[in-house]
Amino acid sequence: MPLSFTLDPTEPEPLFRQIASGLRAAITGGRMVAGTRLPSVRALAAQLSVATGTVEDAYALLRAEGAILTRPSAGTVVCGSAGTRIELPEHTPFMFPAESAVEKAAPLPLQIGLPALDEFPIKAWSKLMVHAVRGLRAEQLADPDPCGLPELRREVAAYLGRARGVACTPEQVLITAGYQGALALVRSVLVKPGDPVWIEDPGYLPARQALEAAGARIVPVRVDRDGMRVAAAKLAAPRARLAVVTPTHHYPSGAALSLPRRMELLAWAEEAGARVLEDDYDGEFRYAGRPLPALKSLDRGQRVLYAGSFSKVLFPALRLGYLVVPPELAAAFVRAARLLTAGQPPLEQSAVAAFIASGQFARHIKRMRTLYADRRQALAAALEADGATVEKSPGGMHLLARFPGAEDDSVLAKRAAAAGLAPTALSGLTMAHDCGQGLLLGFANIAASDAETVVTRLLAAIGFSRP
Repeated sequence: MPLSFTLDPTEPEPLFRQIASGLRAAITGGRMVAGTRLPSVRALAAQLSVATGTVEDAYALLRAEGAILTRPSAGTVVCGSAGTRIELPEHTPFMFPAESAVEKAAPLPLQIGLPALDEFPIKAWSKLMVHAVRGLRAEQLADPDPCGLPELRREVAAYLGRARGVACTPEQVLITAGYQGALALVRSVLVKPGDPVWIEDPGYLPARQALEAAGARIVPVRVDRDGMRVAAAKLAAPRARLAVVTPTHHYPSGAALSLPRRMELLAWAEEAGARVLEDDYDGEFRYAGRPLPALKSLDRGQRVLYAGSFSKVLFPALRLGYLVVPPELAAAFVRAARLLTAGQPPLEQSAVAAFIASGQFARHIKRMRTLYADRRQALAAALEADGATVEKSPGGMHLLARFPGAEDDSVLAKRAAAAGLAPTALSGLTMAHDCGQGLLLGFANIAASDAETVVTRLLAAIGFSRP
């Protein structure tokens, strides 16, 4: 169908966002009802005189919002029941559909990435915070070091050596504002506009958005049961500047990058002069055997930058993470940190450092690993008992559930959000490779005794019953 909107190359808004805005306006205005078939990427690119990659990016954004759906047999269509008008929220949710609400009184069930807040040792944490306040020195009231508190950098380096097999010095560790803070440093130092960057497909949407904002040319790479298909990535963009991977527990499928592919990825980075950003977002939590070693532990050529976060193992509001950089890049990243950030709150850093040094951090992780295994099993059993298909990876903090015969997953996620639940639609995390329909369900913050109740609410909300 022909589309009646024009693009303005002089506008600061990128062309792909202008295309997405035009299509979104057509959908919300009723000119494109549910089931309407959109032009192919190539056809729309020709109509608007833009590159096909620009249209692909626009379609990917709309898919992530739940506005459109791409199926091999039907092409790209507007989501919803055929022939009906759909409405999108004025401000599209960034990550979870439930975040369209003005305020949340409490975290919503099934939200991915949410740890067991009900089991966090608040009393012990409070004592550490009080101790940090009482130990404040006058000079600590000034601006904090943008690279992080020295004692926390030392504790992180020591912990990574013990628990993740990552050999590094405190000088290689930078304390960041979570993973997004680490990614901001990486893109400012390593990525220039137009640089090709490998991204797992499906993958973590905020990472892709952050790299797009830096002007990177995103290269979506299919993921299978052995992780990122490195050989396919090399064919698509052999001279990529950066590869962003979740090798221990792929987000969202849960696949672990196999050892042959790990070695292939490191060999490519060495040969191409590229870098690899390892996002080890929940590598501590594995329920079959010991946690897998980090990709960084195999990195003899110093090509890997290793990012971790305390959001998953402690609590998200802490907003602290860390980035380990190769020694030859340390000076460049220190400069970037001083330019981009005023540093992280020193009291919280001091408390985390003491939490690690006292051994409470390791004990907390061990206890959560046992707790999450029970909660994972309870939620999976409740889903399977009602006819859902559950893909249980050996680690992580979420399950992937598929509902045979159900409507597209973006519709299911919206229905669940309206019922006060926060699953994430799988299809919204893809760019170029169809990975089917399903919902990502966080289990870490759901007590095992509540699993059946939560599943009953979910199935009622999405209208699913055993086939």
